Formats: sequence, structure tokens, C-alpha cells
Amino acid sequence: MRPQTRSRMKCLALAAFVVALVATASPRGAVAQRTNPSNKAPALWTDPTTGEVFTKPGAGRVPFTLPGAPSNEQPTSQVQAVQQQLQAVASKGGIQLGGVNVKLGGFIEAAGIYRTRNEVADVGSDYNGGIPFNSSSLAHQNETRFSARQSRLSLLATGDVSPDTHLAAYYEMDFLASGTTSNSRESNSYTPRSRHIYATLDKDDWGLHVLAGQAWSLLTTNTNGIIPRKEQIPLTIDAQYVEGFNWLRVPQFRIVEDFGGGLWAGISAESPQAVTSGGVAVPTGDNDNNPPSGGGLLNSATTYTNDYIPDIDGKIALEPGWGHYELKGLVREFTARTAGANRTTTGYGFGGAATMPIVPSFVELQLSGLYGYGIGRYGSGQLTDIAFKSDSKNLVAIPEAQGLVGLISHPWTGNDLYIYGGWEHADRAGASSTSGYGWSGLDVSGCAIEGSSNKCQAETRDLRQITAGFWQDVYKGSFGRFTVGLQGGEIWRDAFSGTGGKTPRTNIGILMTSVRYYPFS
Repeated sequence: MRPQTRSRMKCLALAAFVVALVATASPRGAVAQRTNPSNKAPALWTDPTTGEVFTKPGAGRVPFTLPGAPSNEQPTSQVQAVQQQLQAVASKGGIQLGGVNVKLGGFIEAAGIYRTRNEVADVGSDYNGGIPFNSSSLAHQNETRFSARQSRLSLLATGDVSPDTHLAAYYEMDFLASGTTSNSRESNSYTPRSRHIYATLDKDDWGLHVLAGQAWSLLTTNTNGIIPRKEQIPLTIDAQYVEGFNWLRVPQFRIVEDFGGGLWAGISAESPQAVTSGGVAVPTGDNDNNPPSGGGLLNSATTYTNDYIPDIDGKIALEPGWGHYELKGLVREFTARTAGANRTTTGYGFGGAATMPIVPSFVELQLSGLYGYGIGRYGSGQLTDIAFKSDSKNLVAIPEAQGLVGLISHPWTGNDLYIYGGWEHADRAGASSTSGYGWSGLDVSGCAIEGSSNKCQAETRDLRQITAGFWQDVYKGSFGRFTVGLQGGEIWRDAFSGTGGKTPRTNIGILMTSVRYYPFS
């Protein structure tokens, strides 16, 4: 072989060695989306997620390896760890900030409101004293309003400390508060309102769930176990929901245990307050509620009852495989300062709830009820909790009952139909005078006549309601959810009989419409 030929072959061999060395040393992913150096060489594709190189894309692709190189069919442990983290974030949605996932929620609403009597109220109706008797000129007027104030914004922050330990914080607000300068004449400038502010700690291996902050009362019926944000809230547009619905949004400290097998139990200490009535006359020298001090950060437009221990609520939830069932109860203390001494009386109640899928995924029956003494606070009608005994010193808890039945249907995808029937009742209690509640000697002679000079000392005995409506999704997908709703119904308010006239009765028809956009759903 000639020297020139041997020299050329050495150069070619050296060049091939350099090319192979560079290819072996190149990091995975250095290959472009597709390379085809020659007609004889295979087309190479790079997976943008794992960096693996294949001889063809799509199904049936074959991993490409250099001769003598280790197989690259399985991603490395580092790649697997990254994939698992990405999958965890994707399953939660939201934004990952270090170890905490932050998710936004809420909706924008434009609501329309029509009432057959004038309550002078926004999207939250007054189901008791706001329904006027015929003696009031408001009973002979209609009411129409538009409102965007129920629009809502929420933030949920969650962190998984370990596979069994989870932390969360939740905040939710709307615009149904009002400042001293708020009005509906020009700017409609109403103020934000805190609905929920709470933190939770969940220990799955112990079955332990702790909540601290402002949330739905433990007595509010759940749809699943006893879990925050899994409450069974009526589907109504009206922000006061339905007569007979048991609820508070209240600061509390709650502990719940999941025993497994569908059995849950919880107890909650909840911030106390009593519902008092302007019609119950406070005996001279007695004190059971007061306006707040100027610097106490409370609402100067209302009063606050004297309370020294929290309401104690308890609940047991059972899910045997068909439906959800609850037993619940509460104990309360009411206090008044009379004749130089603090005098207390105890209120309590017990009840239950059942959610039954009559036709699974199509028709659901909801039942709930509560009976006791001084439980008015826990119903949408806000019946009075307490009155005074005939000794004009001690309080008495008023006997009361609350009940709700609902039928929910999902006839087609994106549609919810509902009908609710609710009832709240109070008995006569306390002194045979205006210091008691429902005294038979109250003058009701003027309740049926507009502008009458006679009195209308009516105190509510029964509140009954029937309301129905629907929600229909216009769009639901990757850009959120756009839905429209309609609700209509009637409420009947009956007072106790008294002197000088028939038993006072009144009613009101309410029609509401809603257009909502949930951008984060």
C-alpha cells in the first residue's frame, strides 16, 4: 500500500474516532427535535420531557443507543422523581410556591331580585322580621334590585408535610358588607366581607382532623364525612339559603376523628352569641346585651349578648355504603345581669340529617332537622333564642324546631334542578308580659290595617318556605365555567295570636336570577 493511501486511511480513522467520542460525551437532549445526517443513518427524535432519544416518534418508538452504551429504555431515578413532582402539582392545579400549592377560586355574579313585598334587602333576604305585615306600607310595595355583591373570591393554600400529614389555609370573601357611606344611588360602593378564614391540620395515619378559624358550624350538614369545604349548602341564589337550613359561619376550634369504615365523630367549640328580639322587653335594671365600645373593633350599629362560654357542638357521621347520615347536638349558655347577680340558663338541641341517592347520580333526597331550647340562631329564619321569666330576673330558652327537605335532580350534564321545603317554629315561653315571648296578651289589633293607630305587637311563631330553581351550565371546560340560574318561591310568616284581632299572617314571593362565571373551575 502506498504511503499516501495509508496516510489518508489514518486520517479517516482518526476523524471517525473523534466523531464517536463527541457523540458519546454529548448530554442527552443535545440532539435536535429531529436529525438525519445521511440517507443511511436513522432519524433521531428527542422526548422533550425525559430527554430520551428515539429512532422514531409516537407509538412503537425504539430507544436509540450507541453501540456499547448502556440501555436508556428506563428513565433515571432523578427523572422519575421530577416526573412524580410534576404529576403531583398537575393533579392539584394552582401555583406551586416552594412546598405550598396555592389555588384561587370564586365567581363573578350578576343577580336580579324581585320581591312581592318590599324588604329593602339585597340578595340576602330577611326571612323573619323583614317580611312586613299589612300595617306597614312596605307590605303594599314591590321590590326590584340588581346586585353583583355576592361575587366571591377564595384562596386555598395546601402543603403536604409528609404522605400522612397535610396543612391547609382557606380564605373566602364576598361584598355583602356595607360601610357607613355605602349606598345604591350612584357608585354602589359596598365593602368586602370575610366568609371563611381558617387553617386545618390533617393526620391521615391517625384519622385526626383539626380546624381553627371561621368556618361553617359543625352542625351544618356535610356531603362527605366531616370535612371542610364538603358542606351540603342549598343550591339557592338567595344568600340566606332556605328556612330550616342549620348553619352558622363562626370562629371555632374543631377536632374530628375518622375511625374508618365510614364512621366519623367531631366536637367543636364555637363563638357564642344569642338572637334577641326587639319585641321582648328587658325588665328595668336587667342587662343581657350591650352596644360595643368605640375602640373594640366590633360593629357599632348592633348589640352583643353577654356570653362567657362557647357553644359546644358535636356530630357523628355515618356512611354505610348508601347515603350519608348524621346525628348532631349542641349545648349553650345564656347570661343576664339582674339584681346584682349574673344569672344563666342552658340551651340545648339535638337533631339529624340524611342524604339519600334515590337514583344514583340522578335524584337525591336531603333531610335535616333540629329541635331544642334556644336554637334559633342556627336557622336561616333567626328566631329569637331567649326571653325573661315571670320573676323578671332569669332568662328562659325558647322551645324551637327546624326542618328542611330537599330534592335535587341532575337530568342532563351541566343541569341541576332543586326544590326545598323549610320550616322553623317557636313556642310561647317566659313571662305573661312583654318580657316573655309570644305572650297571649300582646296587642295585634293593628297588624292587618295599613296606617292603623292600633298596635301590631306581633312575634313570629312559624316560618314556612317552598322554593325551587335550576342551574344550567352554558360552558364548562379549560376556560372555567359559565352558568345561569333561576330561583322562585314563597315564604309564609305566622305570628302568635293576641288581643284585638285575628292571628297576624303575611307572606312574600321572591324571584331571583343569576349569571355566574367561575374562572378557576
